[in-house]
Parts: sequence; C-alpha cells; structure tokens
Amino acid sequence: MTRADTRGRRAKPRLEPAGPSRWKIPMTEGMRVPGVVFASPDLLPAIEDDESLQQVVNVACLPGVVGASYAMPDVHWGYGFPIGGVAATDVEAGGVVSPGGVGFDISCGVRLLTTGLGGEEVSGCLDRLMDRLAEQVPCGLGRGGVWSRRSDPELDDILVRGAVVAVEAGFGFDGDLVNCEDRGSLGGADPAKVSVRARERGRNQVGSLGSGNHFVEVQVVDRILDGRRADAFGLRVGEVCVMIHTGSRGLGHQVCTDHIHVMEASMARYGVSVPDRQLACAPVRSEEGAAYLAAMAAAANYGRTNRQLLTHAVRHVFGEVLGTGDLPLLYDVSHNLAKLEVHEIEGERRLLCVHRKGATRALPPGHVELPEGLRRWGQPVLVPGSMGTASYVLVGTGSSAGFDSCCHGAGRVLSRHAAKRRVRGDELARGLAAEGIHVRAGSMRGLAEEAPFAYKDVDSVVSACEEAGLAHVVARMRPVGVVKG
Repeated sequence: MTRADTRGRRAKPRLEPAGPSRWKIPMTEGMRVPGVVFASPDLLPAIEDDESLQQVVNVACLPGVVGASYAMPDVHWGYGFPIGGVAATDVEAGGVVSPGGVGFDISCGVRLLTTGLGGEEVSGCLDRLMDRLAEQVPCGLGRGGVWSRRSDPELDDILVRGAVVAVEAGFGFDGDLVNCEDRGSLGGADPAKVSVRARERGRNQVGSLGSGNHFVEVQVVDRILDGRRADAFGLRVGEVCVMIHTGSRGLGHQVCTDHIHVMEASMARYGVSVPDRQLACAPVRSEEGAAYLAAMAAAANYGRTNRQLLTHAVRHVFGEVLGTGDLPLLYDVSHNLAKLEVHEIEGERRLLCVHRKGATRALPPGHVELPEGLRRWGQPVLVPGSMGTASYVLVGTGSSAGFDSCCHGAGRVLSRHAAKRRVRGDELARGLAAEGIHVRAGSMRGLAEEAPFAYKDVDSVVSACEEAGLAHVVARMRPVGVVKG
C-alpha cells in the first residue's frame, strides 16, 4: 500500500517495551519476524506520528526475512522501507532483495576529513573559505561535476572500480582508499546492468553535491566523550573538520527506478507477494535479483567516486585559503546499501542480504573488514545533524541487534513542503549567521526545506543509539560553515 492507502485504515502497530531505548512490535498476520524499534521515550511521539511503524511491519513480511525488521532512532516514512530501516534476508533460503530497502540515492553516505587546524586559525578567513567552497563544489539539481564529460569507457571504469579511479587520476591519496568502506570499491558491479538513461543522468555529475539535504560542512570539535578513541582518530577539542554528505545523484536514482519496474513485473513469476507494492523484490538468487545487485554496486561505486572528487575540491580550497590541503580522511561510509554479509542467526552462520536504508554500518572493534589503523577501536560511525545543529562520531559496538547497524542522522519530522511553509530561506540564513554559521546555498527555497526544526533532536537520536547498545559516542562537532545542495 502507499502512504495514502495506509492512513486511517489500519490500527497503528503496538509497541511493547523491550529494554533500554528498545521497543518490540509483536508479530501479527503476515509478519515473518517481529519489529524492533530503537528509540528513547522522547523520540516516540514523532515516530508514531507517521507511517514508518507500519512500514516496519510491512518489511517484516518479506520472503526470507530473518531476525527482525529494525528501525533506528532517526526512523521516518520512506519509499517501501522506512528511512532508518534495516532488514536482512537469508540468501540460501529464498531471501529477496528489494530496491526500496536501499532507496533512490544509492550509496548516499558521509565522510569526515580532519585538518589539524584549530578554530581560531580558520575564523578570520571563514567567509572567504566558504565563498571558495561554494564556487568549487558544484551543487544544485542537475549541475555538472568536478570531473565531467566522462566517455563510456571512463564511466564504466568508475562504475566498476569506484574511488580507486579518482585516486589513480590524482584526485586523492592511497590513504583515502584505506579508510573508505570496501576500500572505495564495492565488488560485483556490472555496468551492463546500468541503463542508458542512468548513464546519461550520471555522465556529467560525478564530483557534485546535488540538492536536498546534501552538504559540505566545516565543523569544530566541541566535545570529546571518549578520549582514547578520539586521539586515535585524530580528533581534539577545537579542531576543524570537514564533513561531506552526498551520494550517486541521478545515476543512482535511475538505477533504483529501473529495477523497481523490473521487479514489479517479475514477482508473480516467483510467487512473491508483498503488502506494499513499493516493496517490489526478487529472490537474491534470481536473474532480477542479481541484476539489481550488480547495478546497485555500480551506482555505489559512482557515489564513492563522487565523494572522493569533492574531497579533492575541498582540499584544493583549504590549500588556497589556509595554506594547507593536508586533510586526512577519517572514514567514509554509506547509509543506503544492500550487502551480502555473514551473520549468526539462531546459532548458525548464514549468508544474508542486509538492507540498510538511512542506516549506517557500525562494525565492532576487531572486525576483519576494518583497516588496520581502526581495527582496534571499531568503525567510525558518522552521524550528521540537521543544518545548524551538532554532528557526531561514534564507533560500532558489535550489537547482535540490527546486524551491526546504527542511525545515519537526525531524521525528518516535517516534510520539505511543511518546512517551507514555516520559514523563508533568507530568514533562516540570517538566523544561522547570527549563531555564527556561515551558509552558502544555491537556492533559498531549498535552504528552507532543511531548517533544523524539520528534524529530530540529533542529541536524543545519538543518545538512544548508545543506550540501546548500537554504538558508542566518541566526539561531537558543531557547524561553523555549510554549503548546501
């Protein structure tokens, strides 16, 4: 069912307390697993006010789903899956993959650069810094990119090898790949599964911010909550960092659209039925499932290349304005992806297709997939706040719940239209400037859509993640300048 179909026709799913910042949705007709919602009591009213809980229930009906249908503290209504939803299906037992469990912005993600600069070293030239970032970072709907007009062979190379291609071309360093999820390149990509239309949409956008909630944000560390890990990550109070948030742009959107249509047409052939057509899916071990995963991996590699090229642009500006472009990458992680992973289910190691939509991977200390320099400490989990509010660095804890996942941000409570009705972009920009936050935006209407009041309190979201055992808080950053898509 669509959002309009569900409103008013079903009783809201019932939540039962299941531990600190943890609630259970008991199994009802059609559910193969229960729902689990991670949230503190103060976050529940916003969660219960939209249709995201019904979407948690719907996801629990997918063929092959195991464990539970999970919702992170930033959960809100999305396409098919809620944003902030996590679910895994058993690949060898007919488990399905659903494009709605990844979303339209495939491999949208976040990376954090450290600078070694103190806030006082940057404050005097912050206006110029933000002006140059706005000039050097292409942003807005349909705008070109840092590295445009890729030929078909060049684009194929990006789709197959991701950020590796950008680094080899001089847009970064080997260390960038070491500290990027999957070393910047997700395996299994097949450009042949990416449509001509998707290619055309992505050809001139690689190395661009896009629109919506994407941003390049200059931040200052204002609180350290785990000194040992903060030292290991190169974070100290007063230090300037740069956070980059963007994804696979029009190419990823088109990949999702194309494969949703394919799966809608194929479900009957596999005897698959779902409670919401937006959950269109196919078995992982099917031609359609394999084609989607191959195209999704290609789009993910495009997204990682995108963030790598923006990193190059940021370093260039810092070198020009502040005399240093040495901005090491702490970590880069996606929050819209489906990955084949091995997890323990009922005492048995099983191959699962783990969907994370608006949720980030949160690997624990010692995990073999972490780079050597981070393995002792755990994977950095990067959680941006809403514009004008704090962002966080956390680390994974290895929670058995949620398949090593955590929140990805604050989570919307107001639609973009509702936000625009409450504030004008120029008013918002003046208010942020009064708080010492230098904003550069291509559109005042777009800026209004991202007003801080349109989102949950990120402090509460992060606190709920820690209380539920999903991740551990390391440091908090406050914004001083932002370039918005």
